[in-house]
Amino acid sequence: MDIISPAQYGLVYNAFSFAIAVMGAATAFLFLNRSQVAPAYRTALTISGIVTLIAFYHYLRIFNSWEGAYTLVDGAMKHTDVQFNDAYRYVDWLLTVPLLLVELILVMRLSGAETQAKAWKLGTLAALMVVLGYPGEVSSDAGTRWLWWALAMVPFVVIVYDLFIGLRNSIESQPAAARGLVSTARSLTVVSWLFYPVVFVFPMIGFTGGAATTAVQVGYTIADVVAKAVFGILIYMIAARKSESEQASH
Repeated sequence: MDIISPAQYGLVYNAFSFAIAVMGAATAFLFLNRSQVAPAYRTALTISGIVTLIAFYHYLRIFNSWEGAYTLVDGAMKHTDVQFNDAYRYVDWLLTVPLLLVELILVMRLSGAETQAKAWKLGTLAALMVVLGYPGEVSSDAGTRWLWWALAMVPFVVIVYDLFIGLRNSIESQPAAARGLVSTARSLTVVSWLFYPVVFVFPMIGFTGGAATTAVQVGYTIADVVAKAVFGILIYMIAARKSESEQASH
């Protein structure tokens, strides 16, 4: 573990605390507002709420692990006998990243066959991406990190391609009132996910010591808040807009 300053420790500490609050609030919002959308979209909101609930739990664990890994001694941060457990992130991502894609597909309300095919394909690729990234994350060797980063980018690129090319016609078939929001949700997914491979390489491009630890933890936390909580609210807005459009057309 790298030596960090009290200021760096506090920044990460506050970032984790912020994430806990945001994930908890988003979970409450999504579950409490399920009844505000048509039944066809409630499963998407349920999955979105589950995503933020899982993240809320894991950020509590990450927060506690971070707090237990350091102690302040004579104005400097010192390591305790407890190792910071960053594996909580990868357990979280393994559960939530596939679900993020599934909730987007469900809120689009495609045909049954297309929904099932795309959910399985994108969900499996997302899980593979997370699994491939973990060996590099826990390695201190730059070459090993680059290798697993490159391997994880393969399913990532396929997912991005499918979101922008494979779903193009499906987006055009959405109600006009919701089409822009669906396109925004697709773009937000890609943009927020780009944080992860960029943050991953921080230690390999000159960030070292406490600066690297801080940049990685804060970077991943920002990406999680955008990809899960902000994305979840956007899913709710799409569901509400489509529900209003469908109700007006009847």
